[in-house]
Amino acid sequence: MTLQPIPVTSAKPATRSLVKSPRLWMPKRVVFTADAINEPFGQAIYERISALDLPIEIAKNNRITGLRGADERETYRLAKNTLAIVNAPPSAFKLQPIPPSADWQMNLAEGCPAHCHYCYLAGSLAGPPVVRAYANLPEMLAHTATYEGTYPPNRSWQGNDASRPTTFEVSCYTDVLGIEHLTGSLAECIRHFGERQMGHRGHGQLRFVSKYDQVDSLLDLPHNGQTRARFSINADIVARRLEGGTASVEARLQALRKLALPKELGGGGYPVGVVIAPIMPIPGWREHYTALLDRIAEVIDFPRNAGLVDMNVEFISHRFTPGSKEVLLQWYPNTSLEMDEATRAQKRNKFGGTKYVYRPEEMKEMKNFFYAEWQHRFPNAPILYWT
Repeated sequence: MTLQPIPVTSAKPATRSLVKSPRLWMPKRVVFTADAINEPFGQAIYERISALDLPIEIAKNNRITGLRGADERETYRLAKNTLAIVNAPPSAFKLQPIPPSADWQMNLAEGCPAHCHYCYLAGSLAGPPVVRAYANLPEMLAHTATYEGTYPPNRSWQGNDASRPTTFEVSCYTDVLGIEHLTGSLAECIRHFGERQMGHRGHGQLRFVSKYDQVDSLLDLPHNGQTRARFSINADIVARRLEGGTASVEARLQALRKLALPKELGGGGYPVGVVIAPIMPIPGWREHYTALLDRIAEVIDFPRNAGLVDMNVEFISHRFTPGSKEVLLQWYPNTSLEMDEATRAQKRNKFGGTKYVYRPEEMKEMKNFFYAEWQHRFPNAPILYWT
């Protein structure tokens, strides 16, 4: 059975969203480092990219050069058009806790092809924002077995129940679907976790999140329920203004539906998730986010499919740091994104850094709204956290 997109029927302006898939990202420059091209998985990536007839360079060493332009805007443009296939450094094998999203962070790549004006990678990755995909991914995946059955002490929705699977987040520093047609890395991860047997230390589960919709290649993978596929969505007015190069909200919801429905109904049978982020108290925010929640319910067809779909939700409000604001204004000097420190509250992390979040009264109002509205529509889809 082939799933058909559900037509948009609401007359509300905030729900008028087209199913618009972005063009597949085709970098103008692809570079393989000397070590990466010798990896078996690096060779597999090379074959995928060669089949797309993209220009490929093989570096003589393990450095990527030629990324700096005359100014920050040109550097941004050059980097965003470059895909580097490299080996993950030794530090990548020492996994870090990633609360509240998962137990451990395991990156399959760093850098993202999208152009989101609030990009959380701004200021957190060193150097130009080139996409670096890892050719030694199979080795990294095998290494996750040493973390299975371990639960870092963090404030997480998961708790530290030793009977539950250990969770691994692979999309902290990239959009995994945005580069999947070039690398095949996400499929490699899904197969790995789907085919692993539960051992004496427990087992692991994969988590990823995306703003893209190219999911057809994932539908028949042997995920065995061990991958939770999540989609980052927002009010349509926010997505259209601030999320350049991504799939439309409606296209993401249709992709969510494809992956969520059981195989007998033509879907992928994946556990899924909705990440509503970054939540912003824009003018008319209640109306815009009510329309979004209504549309999620229509697309997934609750309550008819409530017993067939394993879904949960994460709520993330917008925040920024002084460093990320500086970088973002260099990348997107004409952005309409609100980053006024005078209207925000300050929070400090454990390293003494500062981030700006919404004031407590705003946060409380938004949290109460989203919790009530979500639970009304999706009583069987747990809320994992608000942050």
